[in-house]
This record gives sequence, structure tokens and C-alpha cells, in this order.
Amino acid sequence: MIKVCKFGGTSMADGISVRRVADIVNADPARRFLVVSAPGKRFGQDTKVTDLLYETYEELQVTGKLGAAFTKVCDRFRSLVSELGISFDIGALLHDTEREIYGEPTKDFIASRGEYLAGVVTAELLGAEFINARETVKFTADGKLDPVTYELLSVALQGKKRAVVSGFYGADASGKVKTFSRGGSDITGAVVARAAGADLYENWTDVSGFLACDPRIVDSPAQISALSYQELRELSYMGANVLHSESIFPVREANIPIRIKNTFRPEDEGTDILPVSKYKFGGKTVTGIAGKKNFTVIFMEKSLMNSEIGFTYRVLSVLTKHGISFEHLPSGIDTMSFVIDSEELKGGVLEQLCEEIKELVAPDRMRVHKDIALIAVVGHGMSRNVGTSARLFQAIASAGVNVRMIDQGSSELNIIVGVDNENYERTVSAVYREFFGFKI
Repeated sequence: MIKVCKFGGTSMADGISVRRVADIVNADPARRFLVVSAPGKRFGQDTKVTDLLYETYEELQVTGKLGAAFTKVCDRFRSLVSELGISFDIGALLHDTEREIYGEPTKDFIASRGEYLAGVVTAELLGAEFINARETVKFTADGKLDPVTYELLSVALQGKKRAVVSGFYGADASGKVKTFSRGGSDITGAVVARAAGADLYENWTDVSGFLACDPRIVDSPAQISALSYQELRELSYMGANVLHSESIFPVREANIPIRIKNTFRPEDEGTDILPVSKYKFGGKTVTGIAGKKNFTVIFMEKSLMNSEIGFTYRVLSVLTKHGISFEHLPSGIDTMSFVIDSEELKGGVLEQLCEEIKELVAPDRMRVHKDIALIAVVGHGMSRNVGTSARLFQAIASAGVNVRMIDQGSSELNIIVGVDNENYERTVSAVYREFFGFKI
């Protein structure tokens, strides 16, 4: 059996945590391949190494020199090696890193050095081989993962008893370092799992798996023992941030299960994320509830919209022109709404979009609703149980909340409702109480 383990920033924060990582790996011979993140916060007011590296880039842009932020990065790694008590010349490695930054002073290269340094140190601690993701993880010219990555990694891992791969980055078509989006070490872990032909991808973090709801809203929500790839995708997209939402794609194609585990409570069961072929319905109507605030809804109404060929295309062309993506597109026979992250509409963009849409498609009516929160109620059980929608909307009505928008996917896997930002927490609490029945 082969397990690929990814350890997040909290798991790599200090010597005690990294020693715990080593104990977890050494406890199971199947844990052969590791992917590590840059060290995270050691305490509440601490700064993550990746954030220090972004500060390093900004300082370099302004002064042309590496300053206080990079000094803090070096201090973190010197402390880490000292706490681990390993015989390793971290000073020489940091000196080489400084030289390399001046040679490739890009934002991506500098940001990637946290994972690189953490990977080298972890490999030294475990007596494992270090694999630099720059040599094995490749991106195409348009920024997508190059499929050649799987072949390169497979060759690099072949015959190795144990290896550590640096997360978060690879190389673009020109050979320069390119990073995934924040949290991208999750993606690297999934890519390594597929390349290694792993039986299981373990993602180690500081929580014991997925919870059915945000614990900041609901006190001690239920633990999710298992969910499908599809459920994970919906919940991660809507704000359940235990795992990067894009990390499922490499393992889904190979039907490799994911297990979320807690580095600080390794005895906890965790959460299994499974392909549909291995997923067994657990009996619950709803698997989880997640949501996000601060969306804007652009609503249009026009008689005979359905018979006007190219109507949607023309509206979308306006969004495309301005580089705006939409989250959802609820529609009726004569109505259509675009749900857009409000961050994309700052600086007068919203007003400009509305004017151009009016000129292009001449809607009979057009309204804008700001400060909207979206809440996703997710679960394979919703299609198996009669009256799920009735229960959902009765719960929301009983909480005295007006629903601004409804969107249900054709798969019946989720129902998304839009409410005013101010009603977000109240709505989540009411929905959780209805489907899980616990005291809130």
C-alpha cells in the first residue's frame, strides 16, 4: 500500500510540530511520499512564512534589497533546525536562497521558497530524498498543469523508499517558477498521489476533518465522517476551507480516496472523501452547510427573453470584456440574474456593466441587489428524501429571513439560497437546526 501525505502550514510551524510530523510518518511504512507547506503561524499574532515572503518581494521591489521580512524568514528556519536538533548547514542553504532570489526576483519564485526550504529540512530530518517541484511539476503556457507532470513525478519517485516533494509550486513553460493559488500544496499532494499510484491521499492539517457547519456560527457542529468528491467540491467552493477546492481533480481521475487528518490529534478518525463508486450513503438528508458573504446580484427582466436568440451570449460578452466571472446564473422564462463576487465590481465597474448591458439587450427592468450572502445546503440525500426543499424554506421562514435568490443544480446535490448579509448567520443556524437537530 502507498500513502501520500500532505502536511499543512500549522503542521510545519515549529520544531515540536515537525517532530510530530516525523512520528506520524514513521508510524506507518505505507506513508512513503510527503508534500509539505511553508511553516505557518506558531501563535495567534505570528506571521506565516509565505506572508513574510510576499513582504520580501514588496521590499525588494521598493528598495532593490532583501530587508527585514527576509531576515525574519531566515530566523524562522534557523530556529526550526535548532529546535529539531539536526546536523544541517541551514546557513549555507539560506545564503544560496538569497543569491537565487536576486537571480530570479519574481513574486512566484520568492513566495515558493517557504515550501522549498521546508521540504529540504523535512527530508533531512527523515533521511528521505528531496524532490524539487521545479523539476517535476510543470505548467503550460496558459498556466494550467501540464500532464507531463505525472510522468516526471512518477519517474522521480520510482524506487524511492521515502521522498519529500516541495508543495505549492512548479515551473512554467519557460522554466521559471510558478505557484498555484494560496493553499496550492493541497493540489501538489493530489498530483503526487496520482503520479505515485497511491492507494490513499492523506491531508494532514489542524482540524479533525470536515464539520457539517462553520463552528463560528454553530457551537460544536457534527463531524462529517465521509463525503463524496462532488459534495467536497460544493462545500469547499462555498467556504469550507479545510481543503483546496481544486485538489480533488488529480485524485478523482484516478479514483484515489482522500482522508483529512489532524496532525495534533492523529488518533481521531478524520473525514474520508470518496469517489462515487466507493461512497456509501450514510442516511442523512444533508451532508453539510457552507456559505459566503458579499455578493452582488444583477437582475434583468425582458418579455420573450427565451425567444431572443443570443440574449445570454450578449450579456456574457459584457462580463467577458471586463474580465468579470459570475458565480451563479438563476433564470426564468423572462428573467435572468447574475451573481457576482462584489470584490470584482469595485471602482465604478458595476455601474459601467449595467449601462453596457442596457445598451446591448435593452431589458424591460433591471435591478441590483448588493450585500448578498450565499448559503449552500449540500448532500446526496436531498434527492432521496421527499420534502427537503419544503423543510429548508420553512426553516428559513421561521427564522424571519426573506430569501432573495434560489438556485438548485440539476443533480439535486445542492440548493443555494441568497439572503441579505445581515441575515447570514441566522439563516445558517436555522438550516443547521432543521437538518441536524442539535442545540445551537
